[in-house]
Amino acid sequence: MEIENAINTAKKELANRFDFKGTKAELVLEKNEIKLTADDEFKIKGLVEIVIGKLAKRNISLKSVDQGEPDISPLGHARQTIKIKQGIETEVAKQITTFIRDGKHKVTTQIQDQQVRVTAKSRDELQAVIAAVRAKDFPVALQFQNYRD
Repeated sequence: MEIENAINTAKKELANRFDFKGTKAELVLEKNEIKLTADDEFKIKGLVEIVIGKLAKRNISLKSVDQGEPDISPLGHARQTIKIKQGIETEVAKQITTFIRDGKHKVTTQIQDQQVRVTAKSRDELQAVIAAVRAKDFPVALQFQNYRD
């Protein structure tokens, strides 16, 4: 939802910017991909700047954004795709679980689909694990869901 809102505000800014007046610049959101098209390489860089700025303002972590290389045709038209990563890849999930296990916390970790589930008997242990994981820099954006009593 936040990605859709960021793209909609980027489209509004694109319509109002004077340097994009009369050009064929376009933003399209398709599931987990943002497709950018513009007249030349300079305009595609401007579009990327707009989109990344709007995503950052919406508190979407830029670790979950994967920018592709701009594809420039011989006629000068440019295209670029920006992929939005959702979930945790299995390699990164294994890194996270080994980091938690090496921390000697009294918790159990499981990799479920595209997330890591951590269970413990005490809430304090879970909070200690969350603090430790937040302190370490992983290559993906991490979110922590609520735990039950």
